[in-house]
Amino acid sequence: AGKSAAEIKEVLEAEKLESSIYITLETLKYLKKGGRITPAAAAIGTVLNLKPVLQIQGEKLDAYAKVRGKKQAKRVMLKAAQEDMQERFAEYKKEGLMCIEGAYTGNPEEAEEFKKEIEAAFPGHEVRMAPLSLSVACHIGHGALAVACTKKVKI
Repeated sequence: AGKSAAEIKEVLEAEKLESSIYITLETLKYLKKGGRITPAAAAIGTVLNLKPVLQIQGEKLDAYAKVRGKKQAKRVMLKAAQEDMQERFAEYKKEGLMCIEGAYTGNPEEAEEFKKEIEAAFPGHEVRMAPLSLSVACHIGHGALAVACTKKVKI
């Protein structure tokens, strides 16, 4: 209690690599608009119903996988998060220091369904689901879903 903004920033900077976030998008439109993919790639991806799975670790955003359909994208995200929990965060998990969270843009009904899938994939963990901030949502568009496994931060 009673930490300054600078102290909180210091803790968050030190902990930023202690999480994995996986995101899938409903549409490639915003990746195209942001210059992350070419118009041709967006057109082909849309026709083939390709859904990217993006991964954020620390400050780095990378393409993790490209799959056909949102159902498959959700499976890939959950499997990746489970692997991170078992391997990368095994010690924190043993100590009860891990949180599982979900996030979404613009579709709370789909988010609730996805929350149930996350809970089934991570039994015994409380799962929080929240909308992504507008500063993120404007870059990925409506209908995005995310799952994150992160170390609990003590401030």
